[in-house]
Amino acid sequence: MAESDYALFTSPDAKVERASYPVPTPSALTGMLKNLAWKPPIRYVIDKIVVFNQIKYANIRRNEVKSKVIMSKVKAQMKGEGSPEIFTSEERSQRAAMILSDVKYGIEFHFELTGIKSEREDECEEKYYNIIKRRLEKGQCFRTPYFGCREFAVKKIQLVEDFKLEEISPDLMGDTDLGFMLYEMKFEDGGIPVGGDWDNPKFSDNADPVFYHPHIVDGVIDVEKYRRDLKC
Repeated sequence: MAESDYALFTSPDAKVERASYPVPTPSALTGMLKNLAWKPPIRYVIDKIVVFNQIKYANIRRNEVKSKVIMSKVKAQMKGEGSPEIFTSEERSQRAAMILSDVKYGIEFHFELTGIKSEREDECEEKYYNIIKRRLEKGQCFRTPYFGCREFAVKKIQLVEDFKLEEISPDLMGDTDLGFMLYEMKFEDGGIPVGGDWDNPKFSDNADPVFYHPHIVDGVIDVEKYRRDLKC
């Protein structure tokens, strides 16, 4: 279970001004979980999303920067050449955003082993299961978890045995078609290092968006069901 005052799961259709999807994307929730516990040997997979609160929007204005740090300049600096930094005072731009307010989600997930090995010899699913469970029980994290954008921090995370579906807002009852939504970014290498070298893995940075077409039924999105029909 996770709650926050605000959330912003940006839809790519919004172009310059940000507008949130009505519900979280699986990739956004995967990113949130990585802030709690993550190691290269594991990959999170979202199976179900439960939306408890009525979907409400709020309009705000946010300060953003107009440009991005260029990867080629970062690589050049690593060789002692160039300078990749951006000065926000020169690049700042104020933009409107349509965000979600008063959000509460139930997240059902599992993890898979990626094949990447660490220097330790005790790699197994049970080890990572206990690490994740312990962190969730104690409310620990190594970075502040957030919903979509870092300024919208998750204020409460709780590990539960079962979701109390009777607490779902009556406004979410029924079957609602959510249209096509971003599922994840699919990397060109498919999670396999260049040349299949798992001892010294190097991965591709090239990725394409993958979309899925979910329905929210009585407040619940069965991500596992809709994952069968992903679209690039």
